[in-house]
Amino acid sequence: MSTTSNTGTAILGAGIFAKEAHLPALQALGPLAPKLVAVYSRSEKSASKLAAEATTLLNTTPDVYFDGDPSSDLDALLARSDITSVIIVLPISQQPSIVLKALAAGKHVLSEKPVSADIASGATLIAQYEAQFKPRGLVWRVAENFEAEPGYIAAGRAIAAGKIGKVIFFSSRTINFIDQDSKWYKTPWRTVPDYQGGFLLDGGVHSVAALRVILPSAMTHLTGFASLNKDWLAPHDTINATIKTADGSHGIFELSFAAPSPSRSSAGGGGGIIVTGTDGWLQVQQTQACDFVYNVKKPVFRITIKSATRDANGVLGPEKEEVIDEPIRGVEREQASFFAALDGKDDGLGNPFGALKDVAVIQAALTSDGKLIDLEKLIG
Repeated sequence: MSTTSNTGTAILGAGIFAKEAHLPALQALGPLAPKLVAVYSRSEKSASKLAAEATTLLNTTPDVYFDGDPSSDLDALLARSDITSVIIVLPISQQPSIVLKALAAGKHVLSEKPVSADIASGATLIAQYEAQFKPRGLVWRVAENFEAEPGYIAAGRAIAAGKIGKVIFFSSRTINFIDQDSKWYKTPWRTVPDYQGGFLLDGGVHSVAALRVILPSAMTHLTGFASLNKDWLAPHDTINATIKTADGSHGIFELSFAAPSPSRSSAGGGGGIIVTGTDGWLQVQQTQACDFVYNVKKPVFRITIKSATRDANGVLGPEKEEVIDEPIRGVEREQASFFAALDGKDDGLGNPFGALKDVAVIQAALTSDGKLIDLEKLIG
């Protein structure tokens, strides 16, 4: 990489996803990513733990920054000239202000999804970036790993290639079991969320992003209902909605974190996305596939394509099946895309406006209460 080869990056935030996703992604990218030279967290303890993990995975020891000491706080990190980019992995409500702070310090930014807690704050943030920082050549991307997943991209390409004909209808079903012992629930800012939807916003934008990548036309209208079924998952834990797209297709969007037991998450094949067209259908699911090199099973997105065949008289013939397994590596892909963009190679992944559309679908589903909502007007 020409731009980033002699510069460093930093991770802001030392929570679960920074440790379990972003560090391994940097490890996988190797020389395609800049050196991790610093980490920041509000507490010295959590920042030091992340730095220790980085030492193990990346064979480098980043400097530790934390609140309370002006010589080692976030301002001090952002003042370093050898840090040209930051990866922000902080609580949802804190991220917009830190995104602006980093951009104002002249850093390129990759910030975790969602782009913001709601449409209004997201639109304001994007407008500020476009007016003040983009003209200065600064890159800001939103890390939505489902948008970058090769499995979802492959599904979208199959549909675009006409393998199932014109899309007629679709379904997206994600049912999760979250109990109070979950490592995700025990994260303080998720236990008592100060943003709409709770887990539905935090995790739900993934499901929306997957549809955004797969479907051939934009989602334009939504009607649905939201509810709370487990008090400790307030303010809401379940969404059932119907979505219409610009080309006239429509589908079901089902999302819940209120499964009564773990078995419900895998019922009916475990959910996933199914798209039905005039000449076939396509399904995307997470599953396990054998890695024959290491003789182990690894998680993949499996795309199953069923295409109808017809003879010259239009008589239905044997169904053709195609199965594609793609490894789960969305975080790696989103990082690679971001770092490439710093070299002027922009593939379009991580556009903040796309991430805003994901928030709009969740916000519409949370507030619809059966009324039809125009998603394009909602964004403005």
